[in-house]
Amino acid sequence: MLNIVLFGPPGAGKGTQAARLIEKYGFHHISTGEVIREEIRQGSPLGLSVKGFIDKGQLAPDALVIDLIADYVSKHKESKGNIFDGFPRTTPQAEAFDKIMEQHGTPVNLMLALEVSDDEIVCSSGARRADVPTTVANR
Repeated sequence: MLNIVLFGPPGAGKGTQAARLIEKYGFHHISTGEVIREEIRQGSPLGLSVKGFIDKGQLAPDALVIDLIADYVSKHKESKGNIFDGFPRTTPQAEAFDKIMEQHGTPVNLMLALEVSDDEIVCSSGARRADVPTTVANR
């Protein structure tokens, strides 16, 4: 099993690179942001808990995000590989991630930093906004 962590600023292309790796190698992909957004859409207890923090302009607490990742890792022990996108973001998350991976006997094999100029990030973010329906963009 190959475990890859993609990190970089929003708009750097983590999702794009993950999609390419998934298509070529059949890896699983976990984007903590996507998981959280889906939990909110479903109205799950986890989603409602996280939404409370987001509504206050705060990030989801480390413990909550760590639990999401631990659950994901335990459910994907037999995969060819995993791509972690947006995790870890903090030192406590990184320390917990190391423990989770060690417990499952599956280390991180590669950490890939995507470096993009500020101008490209601004262009990418602008393009994303152009794709968002007006009702969402104006909230």
